[in-house]
Amino acid sequence: MRISIRAAGAVAVALLATACVSGGSGGGSSAPPAVNLTGKIQLVAYDGCDDMLAGLRAATARNVGAWGIGSPPMRLMEQATADKAADTASVGSYSTTNVHEAGVDEPDLVKTDGARVVVVTQGVLRVIDTATRKVTGELRLVPKEQNWMPADLLLSGNRALVLMTHGGDVMAMDSIARVRPGPLGPKYVLVDLTGKPTELASMSLSGSHVDARMVGTTVRIVVKSAPDIALPEPKPNASGADMLAANKAAVESAPIEAWLPKFEVKANGVTTPHTVKCENVSHPAEFTGTSLLTVHTLDLNGSFAAVEPISVVADGDTVYGTKDSLYVTSNPQFWFMPMPIPDVVSTPTAQAPTHDPEMPTLIPDPVGSVAPEVQPSHPDAEKITLSPVPPAAATPSGVRSAPAVPEVVPSAVQSTAVPEVVPSAVQSTAAPEATPPPERTEVHRFDITAPGSPRYVSSGSVPGRLLNQYSLSEHAGHLRIATTDTPQTANGKSESAVYILKSDTLAQVGSVTGLGKDEQIYSVRFIGDLGYVVTFRQVDPLYALDLRDPSAPKVTGELKITGYSAYLHPAGPGRLIGVGQEATTEGRQTGTQVSLFDVADPAAPKALARFVQEQSGSDAEWDPHAFLYWPESGLAMMPLMSWGDNWSEGSSALVLHITDTQITKLGTIKHPKVAQQAEFAPANPGIRRCLIIGNTIWTVSDLGLKINDSTTLTDQTWLPFT
Repeated sequence: MRISIRAAGAVAVALLATACVSGGSGGGSSAPPAVNLTGKIQLVAYDGCDDMLAGLRAATARNVGAWGIGSPPMRLMEQATADKAADTASVGSYSTTNVHEAGVDEPDLVKTDGARVVVVTQGVLRVIDTATRKVTGELRLVPKEQNWMPADLLLSGNRALVLMTHGGDVMAMDSIARVRPGPLGPKYVLVDLTGKPTELASMSLSGSHVDARMVGTTVRIVVKSAPDIALPEPKPNASGADMLAANKAAVESAPIEAWLPKFEVKANGVTTPHTVKCENVSHPAEFTGTSLLTVHTLDLNGSFAAVEPISVVADGDTVYGTKDSLYVTSNPQFWFMPMPIPDVVSTPTAQAPTHDPEMPTLIPDPVGSVAPEVQPSHPDAEKITLSPVPPAAATPSGVRSAPAVPEVVPSAVQSTAVPEVVPSAVQSTAAPEATPPPERTEVHRFDITAPGSPRYVSSGSVPGRLLNQYSLSEHAGHLRIATTDTPQTANGKSESAVYILKSDTLAQVGSVTGLGKDEQIYSVRFIGDLGYVVTFRQVDPLYALDLRDPSAPKVTGELKITGYSAYLHPAGPGRLIGVGQEATTEGRQTGTQVSLFDVADPAAPKALARFVQEQSGSDAEWDPHAFLYWPESGLAMMPLMSWGDNWSEGSSALVLHITDTQITKLGTIKHPKVAQQAEFAPANPGIRRCLIIGNTIWTVSDLGLKINDSTTLTDQTWLPFT
């Protein structure tokens, strides 16, 4: 039996247990050399398929290991318009998806144009008329047994693009540990919403979805793919060196088709295969050959494959877009980040706080001083003290890793909050002499101002790793990037920085480093010439940055409070909203926290008000699409899940009123309880999104949609999804 490189990931996972016993020190397990993209790197287009094949064979052969492409095995686990909708003037104002850049739409599970709500959940697209509050159309996109497949959508006029982004090949292991390949990668479906929703065409890909952005009616979809090379099945008792040699031989004899990204377009009942052309593939000066990024272009009023896709021999995991540029970034060393293990945080031992020499003016000395207080804005909120010592009531034992709802803490946050925890399986499968290469974030920029295929502009890199797309911002001809860098040494302590690059060349022109030593970035927001960075380990420093001079960015002020903000949202001139977790001085999370900051004076940021809901978490902490701020009325809302609730209780939507100085809880919106579900992948009863349409709030879960009065929160309509 022979398996592809994609299938090798499943084999590697299955063999982790064996590796733990044997030590996993067979040949070929050392880490590949780092790709150096310091400064400006010009990508080069291949002269033809022969040139491309030679370069890819050589590069991939250098990076294949005994167990497949790369090592350790953990790496293998990654995987307006002519037919404008009905006039919405009578509907009044309505909210749109919370996006990073104005005018650049992002995929989400629900969209509205005020006259209708379009939502995709559990494999079904539904159209709800906002006037009648009834479902006017449904379109099942996948068989019912594949309801688990995640999907988002983009909307323009009477066209919707559904992006089913299950993240690449799905593998299953049978009783004797053989690999059974699952479905191919993501699928994109173009839907006509005129009358009954109808599928117009679809595009299926080999690879995994990264992200997409839409400007006007033009969508850019970014996917990545690994070479599809048949590697020999490991022979019994074969040494690591033998397996490595066999894998290299397979790579060096693989045809060009193994690397070229493939996709299929289905329209009018006919399926047409496509392959990216060699002349549309570029490469940096150095590359691993283990991954290709492809950018597909689709006009929602057009059809798939009308514009030829372009590819780059590089990896990518984060997409950031403006109206003129599309950035794709990657940190090739992210698989070396330690993984969290639940329930390893012990109850901290009480100890006297120590004075913080870094912030003598913002944190009072605990000896003979009285800490300033931020009064709660609602009786349900606890009183917060701006000092290293929170109220005793805010220190529940064991909350940090509550097993009932482990999803309330995103893995990216956990993994750096407990950097000393590394699964033994990962340790044992790496060769003892292997040293992870330094963390670097690679950046590729494409110009998307002209119709048709994007135009490659430049590539570069900076030290450290990104948190998410909000770590990037293009402004006045420069790209700002915030990263956290953790030295790959036994006692290495992380620190964060903001780098300023010229957007045309991606050459570095300035930086400010040394932020949050021994901490990591938890949120970033760039607003014009200013930037705000939150780092956290035990307390939350909010750094205010002056970026007016790109060659000399600087920290102008900082504020330390307990807890952290995982998402920052602008709330008008001089105001910033933070959504995250309150925490003890030891870093133990205690509940959802919403903060209002005064940042009018960059030299002296202040906390004006904070609301804390104990023992709870919100999707908005790691998915900004889940947060809604409506400046017309000062409403802010987000899903809220209590740590102790049974899943059948669903979740609630927290509704707050935020003024220039206060945060007040208006109440919560709850969906009906549901019976226990026996399905393999039951529907999520929790509220996932909130919308404002006129004077109503619409909340969406996998099981239905609820409408409430936006002033009184009175229930009006429950619309179950059958």
